[in-house]
Amino acid sequence: MNRLVEIYTDGACSGNQFKDNLGGWGAVLFHGDKRKEIFGGEQNTTNNRMELKACIMGLREMKSTDPRIKLYSDSAYIVNCINKKWYVKWEKNGWKTSKKEPVENKDLWVELLKLTRKFDVEFIKVKGHAGIEHNERADELANKGMDSI
Repeated sequence: MNRLVEIYTDGACSGNQFKDNLGGWGAVLFHGDKRKEIFGGEQNTTNNRMELKACIMGLREMKSTDPRIKLYSDSAYIVNCINKKWYVKWEKNGWKTSKKEPVENKDLWVELLKLTRKFDVEFIKVKGHAGIEHNERADELANKGMDSI
């Protein structure tokens, strides 16, 4: 039995700087020879929120805590936070940054961390818009999610 699941995620936001904007997220999941694609969208959001949402929704698809998960993202914001353990200080400091400001997107970080603690997840940074097939597909799905609003 293949105990590895790979998840490629991406987020997108049109009009990121405006209040009435559109955002989308997408994920492509692989387990053995099975492939699943998911996407969705929201209004009044940011690109970082959609990147986080893509990771969360991909992990929510997991039916078992058994497999190892490799989660690929082109978001340095997410991969660095997880791999460099920025969240440890955030939690210790009451969800404040080193500048004593509230951590942005706390609600999604809390949810993502809850999921990552439930699974054996490795976060891997990939270069965005660089022809990486499954990352490009996740980007297409994120845009589809944005279009679905």
